[in-house]
Amino acid sequence: MAAARRRRRHECHRRSTRRPYESEQHEIRIQEHLDERWAESLDGLAFTYESDGTTTLTGHIADQAALHGVLTRLRDLALPIVSVRRVGQR
Repeated sequence: MAAARRRRRHECHRRSTRRPYESEQHEIRIQEHLDERWAESLDGLAFTYESDGTTTLTGHIADQAALHGVLTRLRDLALPIVSVRRVGQR
């Protein structure tokens, strides 16, 4: 039993080969159409205005700390976050 647990733990570690410093492409959708003057303060994410009244912010975010920084800025602007999705790696 203990050997099986060690093997599973090793397999999980082996599958996670992504380096923690590699930036990843993210999409963050917010409830409103956000003015583009906020683009620079949101790490230069690209804005796409959707027909349903939401804005999709897309771009590479360096790491989890940077992602949390963007989400905190959106929270500080009182913008409801609809979804956050990782869509790829650089």
